[in-house]
Amino acid sequence: MKQHFNTLIIAIGIIITAAILGGAWKGSHVRNETNSVTGLAKQDFVSDLIVWDGYFTAQSKSTKEAYAQLKKDAEIIKKYLISKGIKENELVFSSVDINSDYEYIYGKDGNITQKIFKGYILTQNIKIESKEVDKIENISREVSELIDLGVNFISSSPEYYYTKLAELKIKMLSMATEDARNRAEAIAINAKSSLGNLKKADMGIFQITAQNSSEDNYSYGGAFNTSSKNKTASITVHLEFGIK
Repeated sequence: MKQHFNTLIIAIGIIITAAILGGAWKGSHVRNETNSVTGLAKQDFVSDLIVWDGYFTAQSKSTKEAYAQLKKDAEIIKKYLISKGIKENELVFSSVDINSDYEYIYGKDGNITQKIFKGYILTQNIKIESKEVDKIENISREVSELIDLGVNFISSSPEYYYTKLAELKIKMLSMATEDARNRAEAIAINAKSSLGNLKKADMGIFQITAQNSSEDNYSYGGAFNTSSKNKTASITVHLEFGIK
């Protein structure tokens, strides 16, 4: 009888221990379940700042003569751009860069046999930064008119920027976070569960590409298009929720 009683006690102890361990595993398992989602936000916008530059050169065997020609060309360029409506304080001329120009004579073996001094090449850059994007854009397309004025002006393609990028980024973070939460709630409903507390939140890469273009590729460090006036910004947010 006593032996049967001891066996019963041991059996009950095993059952209680198993129940405790099972409950502990279940609670731990539930607590570790999470719902991880990625939210996306996209926003089209138009650049509100344009940066355009170019350069012009003068060449002579005398630096004095070359500089006099460069100075004359600078005045022609300045008057031309002001006549097009650009403000004088928007014109930024760089310092003059001076380089020696040589002609090289090569032998049959491909080595230089003679170095002939041809003169000096003086170069000066001009840069324009303006919020009148459309106007500067149009002028950059017409600047070849300077050739008719005797100036060999080499123009670069304009670059386009947006001065309210910080505000746009904050707005898009909110949109991407809302999108991520909506996705998480949809997953939870379909799984017949409910969202717990937010456990983790990470911001993805902020990208700026040209609108409706396949030429820009998303990059690991974040694409930043400056060649297009009309752009699209995108950002991702990664959220991780507990599950009830």
